[in-house]
Amino acid sequence: MTASPTRRPAAGRSRSAVAAAAAVAASLLLLSACGDQTDAAIAKREAAKNRDPNAPLFKLLPKDVQDKAMIQVGSDISYKPVEFRTNGKVTGIDPDLADALGKVLGVKLNFNNATFDTLMGGMKSKRYDIAMSAMTDTKDRQQGVDSTTGKKVSDGVDFIDYLDVGVSIYTQKGKTQGIDGWEALCGKKIAVQRGTVSHDLAKEQTKKCEESGAEAISIEAFDNDTEAQTRLRTAGVDAVSSDYPVAAWAVKSSGGGNDFQMVGGAPVKAAPYGIAVPKDKRQLRDALKAAMEAIVKNGSYGQVLKKWNVTDAAVKEVKLNGGS
Repeated sequence: MTASPTRRPAAGRSRSAVAAAAAVAASLLLLSACGDQTDAAIAKREAAKNRDPNAPLFKLLPKDVQDKAMIQVGSDISYKPVEFRTNGKVTGIDPDLADALGKVLGVKLNFNNATFDTLMGGMKSKRYDIAMSAMTDTKDRQQGVDSTTGKKVSDGVDFIDYLDVGVSIYTQKGKTQGIDGWEALCGKKIAVQRGTVSHDLAKEQTKKCEESGAEAISIEAFDNDTEAQTRLRTAGVDAVSSDYPVAAWAVKSSGGGNDFQMVGGAPVKAAPYGIAVPKDKRQLRDALKAAMEAIVKNGSYGQVLKKWNVTDAAVKEVKLNGGS
């Protein structure tokens, strides 16, 4: 029988379809071999590798955390030396402490980057289980109160206190303009990270300036401390305030130590950093507190603080909600 002309193209299309299918299958096999390389997938694989039911405190964790072997941590990863990136890897005081906590808990603490002032909302919306981001333990945060308006904005959090730090001021090197403390900032410009204790102190001080008849402080608030440093480096402001470990790092490292200088003497308003845990996650909170106590006892806590030159900030006792 003579082949129908209409069948030859159909046969051709069939061969093309087979070839295309083979190509797709090969691609899928290649992808399967390489694995999903998204951050979430990588973190999940790391969690599976780190899951250790025999870890000393694994049984203290909630069942859902045991199963997923991961605690999602919200953090502003731009705050050297507390948390920052080096060649894409999250490093610093908090990530190193988190690794030590993970070892005694038998799970991975996975850091997720966000701006500092969104961390509370991120926990409320369940994007993060906890926040670990040089966050000062305050009564307002414990109670979910906005420190500026005094209004309740969330259910609040519990804090596991793990470092005692204060707030410092620094200026351009050799250009202090007479700034030797907070009282000398009246009429000056200061850069801070939005939502931090430094931001609160600057707002408190500018009220004092005005009440005394002096000129108000011009406050510029940024999403992260790096932006505040850049503003000072380019002489857009007269000073920057940040937590002492961050200020000390900036003064030592920026421009090889030639950009900034510390002013104002000893850090003020010393207060504890705390791991923030939503109040409805009491079992997770208690497991993390036990883990922090364990790494203090086994020495890994001290090793981390020594590595980052912040041993003076060590807590004598791991407290719950010790801030004021």
